[in-house]
Amino acid sequence: MLTVETIGRIRREHFLKGKTIKEIARDLKVSRNTVRKVLRSGETSFEYEREVQPRPKLGRWTDELDTLLASNATKPAREQLTLIRLFEDLRGRGYDGGYDAVRRYARRWAKERGQATAAAYVPLSFAPGEAFQFDWSHEVVLLSGVTVIVKVAHVRLCHSRMLFVRAYPRETQEMVFDAHDRAFALFKGACGRGIYDNMKTAVETVFVGRDRLYNRRFLQMCSHYLVDPVACTPASGWEKGQVENQVGLVRQRFFTPRLRFKTYEEMNAWLLDKCIAYAKVHRHPELTEQTIWQVFEAERPKLVPYAGRFDGFHAVPASVSKTCLVRFDNNKYSVAASAVGRPVEVHAYADRIVIRQDGRIVAEHRRSFGRGDTVYDPWHYVPVLARKPGALRNGAPFKHWVLPAAMERVRRKLAGVADGNRQMVDILTAVLTDGLPAVEAACAEAIAQGVHSADVVLNILARQRDPDPPAIILTPAALTLRHAPIADCARYDNLRRTI
Repeated sequence: MLTVETIGRIRREHFLKGKTIKEIARDLKVSRNTVRKVLRSGETSFEYEREVQPRPKLGRWTDELDTLLASNATKPAREQLTLIRLFEDLRGRGYDGGYDAVRRYARRWAKERGQATAAAYVPLSFAPGEAFQFDWSHEVVLLSGVTVIVKVAHVRLCHSRMLFVRAYPRETQEMVFDAHDRAFALFKGACGRGIYDNMKTAVETVFVGRDRLYNRRFLQMCSHYLVDPVACTPASGWEKGQVENQVGLVRQRFFTPRLRFKTYEEMNAWLLDKCIAYAKVHRHPELTEQTIWQVFEAERPKLVPYAGRFDGFHAVPASVSKTCLVRFDNNKYSVAASAVGRPVEVHAYADRIVIRQDGRIVAEHRRSFGRGDTVYDPWHYVPVLARKPGALRNGAPFKHWVLPAAMERVRRKLAGVADGNRQMVDILTAVLTDGLPAVEAACAEAIAQGVHSADVVLNILARQRDPDPPAIILTPAALTLRHAPIADCARYDNLRRTI
């Protein structure tokens, strides 16, 4: 069965290098029908099962301490643990020795590592459109008066040094997809190669050398944008030194002093303006006669054309509770009442949640990044109200429900009627068949006539839905009156006299 690696290579060989179907089939040792299927369908994957290679376990305490020290050294300075914290971690895993031994070993390890890393490097040079680099950083900001650590995605074109920065609440895979799409939309294209570290949202297993087992969805994204992903050597940040330097530059110039915004949207709009402004006024480090923006404009024709938005979601199966709620990421979201009793699939995007069942959308919400939040859509519960109209008064989904003006006036008037809840439920149920604008117009017409009962509103809807066509009767010429009849009631008096 075809893997996403092969599919991505087939697409790149054809669309980037211009190879024919026959050449691709010969080079990759696949059939021509397979190549045609990939190119004509436009798909980036075909369903298959993949097994994940398990990770080996650590042995002696020195090996485990080496791992702790190496992991700690790769973290930003403000996030690194003290040696006493590493010692306590080791004790929690079963180490029963003293702290001095750990301290001496760590000092010798740091000295040896310093000698090993004191090496010379070769400056890198990239052709226009050849490669970009991607990385994450953590920054502290104030959002609506609350101190928050945001996850900032960094994208940098290696030739022009054009930068893109966007902040997210999470560092999850759907955020990676969204950051790539927004960056490529700004650049109006992508590069042939993407340089990454071994982040878990992209790399599942690191083998010896350059071999990697990439995440399946990540490879689909790369195949969509015709990008060949390359992962750095672990703990070798210099292999993507441009974006590493960009992290420090952005932290110093953009996030100092501490930013204050109300929402992520406001902050990201400001960051985008700052990126463009920075590129337009700062000189390119190599082509010093031009600004970064000028070099970027010259690089644009060399980029892989923007392929459109990738459907970048993270899919998770879920169950629906009897209260029409689905749990995802420590929050609950309502779904249509018809979805109760069967499993659903949650498609998590960077800014929204889409819930599907049997291929159809049963709910769509703006994503919440809190904990313990419940996001309702009151219209999901309208079919339930037909059986339990009393729930309209105290039902949690209907608190703070903002209806259109005319419908809200009808609701307030019906609140004082004995069967007001039942009548309001009948009006709300009509929205499912006639649509909200039609019901709103019917309520406005009823109020204009001085009535507000459900029967009147439904009658207006019925007349709007099936208006009676005017009767048209053609009169034969022989029966056409020549003189208009005159009403004369005196003729009835003549009849009475006659009788």
